[in-house]
Amino acid sequence: MRLTIFWERMADHFGAAYADSFARDHVMAELGGRTVHEALAAGWEAKDVWRAVCTAMGVPADKR
Repeated sequence: MRLTIFWERMADHFGAAYADSFARDHVMAELGGRTVHEALAAGWEAKDVWRAVCTAMGVPADKR
């Protein structure tokens, strides 16, 4: 998954204004105690980060 698609999905689920805030502030166990931004900076694949967000936040199957 390309980062542009990842951020489009984040904005679609959380809203454009909240997606980046969530990605900077919400520490997730599914990401090894990292935020979305930290996981991406550490080299995690965008598709794996998106799957973790989906699991943690209950993203509906039709938006995965």
